[in-house]
Amino acid sequence: MQHEAHAHHEHHEQHEQHQTPGHHETHEGHQHHQHQHGHGHGKVSWSTAAQATLHCLTGCAIGEVLGMIIGTALGWGNVPTMALAIVLAFFFGYALTLRGILKAGVDFGTAFKVALAADTLSITVMEIIDNGVIALWPGAMDAHLTEPLFWIVLAIALAAAFVITTPVNKWMIGRGKGHAVVHQYHH
Repeated sequence: MQHEAHAHHEHHEQHEQHQTPGHHETHEGHQHHQHQHGHGHGKVSWSTAAQATLHCLTGCAIGEVLGMIIGTALGWGNVPTMALAIVLAFFFGYALTLRGILKAGVDFGTAFKVALAADTLSITVMEIIDNGVIALWPGAMDAHLTEPLFWIVLAIALAAAFVITTPVNKWMIGRGKGHAVVHQYHH
């Protein structure tokens, strides 16, 4: 029992050293130390998760609508139009994140890797929900851009994607992943 108490005391002395001004350690090493002992990112507000999701949703919505407009204008069928919408949703989702990271002065290669790490799971979940709702809603796949059904179902699909993806982002950010990776570049 004394050994455990002594080891716990040593741990706190080491933890205090991490906080002393003369001790330099990489941020990554400090995160690893925190996760090992349950003091990690942990608590993430729903507001933070919602903001990250809204950021992703904006890019996805731009890509989705643009893809549907282009596919419809070119007279494509449902499958190629949906495929284009998905590709453009990822493109614009990543592009919005890239823009913010590049503004912070990060080189393109690093910024691209950060965007992939931050957004891939979020956009994937969003696209599965969004396109699933549209594909399963009776008549939605055949609705034209000029019909209210198209816009109503799209709005419902995007809302569903937002509601379902927000907890995913909350979980990821709480573990130092997803948009948590991007936040270090916003300072």
